[in-house]
Amino acid sequence: MSDLRTSITLTGGAVIPRLGYGTFKIEEGDTQAAVEVALETGYRLVDTAVGYGNEAGVGRALAASGLDRGEVFLTSKTWDHGYDDVRRNLEESLERLGTDYLDLYLLHWPRPGVGKYVESWQALLDARAEGLLRAAGVSNFTVEHLDRIEAETGAAAEINQVELHPYFSQPELRAYHAEHLIATESWGPLALRGGGLFDEPAVKAAAAAHDRTPAQVALRWNLQRGNVVIPKSVTPERIRENWETLDFALTEDELAAIDALDTGERQGGDPAVVGG
Repeated sequence: MSDLRTSITLTGGAVIPRLGYGTFKIEEGDTQAAVEVALETGYRLVDTAVGYGNEAGVGRALAASGLDRGEVFLTSKTWDHGYDDVRRNLEESLERLGTDYLDLYLLHWPRPGVGKYVESWQALLDARAEGLLRAAGVSNFTVEHLDRIEAETGAAAEINQVELHPYFSQPELRAYHAEHLIATESWGPLALRGGGLFDEPAVKAAAAAHDRTPAQVALRWNLQRGNVVIPKSVTPERIRENWETLDFALTEDELAAIDALDTGERQGGDPAVVGG
């Protein structure tokens, strides 16, 4: 094990693992088996969402694992906005997941066209106060959205889960997070369009130097840049390979060479328009 911290303590006191297992685009029928492999491998952070349609499979995997509920940091996200709809989403998530609380619940997108993300954030704060959530956060929020929820409710997000990979490393947003004590969580850590990242000379050179795969190098870059990261795979070998990023370290020169790949361009959805 390297000296990299394997967890982060959020501002409300919840401790989130740095490396987790994501379930985006995993079909419900495949979810239980995949999550079981992840838990057997050692992952203790599992990330799902109402919109993924696989919360029930995640819940079955947790029940079958034999692990105590407190050993697994469970995250889900609400798609709907509006105070009452967020509460309904949360209650339904808890039922599907077979738990009476979530370690972290996120507003999946700000959906500024709907115009309800502040009251939706308040719903999460109230649920946290009631003990239904250990931590409250957001996903895909920009500085503008983060500023507004903090200004109008008096409470900043504990974490912001955003697209983040070497091609889109969001340095300005990460600096804002650091200033406001918001943890950064990366989705899409291996980039979204094709396999070009794995062919980048900087990534290939680091992989060769450490006898690792390009995917492991990309994940390790994310970890060493201070982010929580949640790679997704349904292949047991890949699930285990992704886990093996905790026991090596990139050099500062290797990190800088990978930093230089940043294009400043999103590959995923634009928070200004997704979801209306």
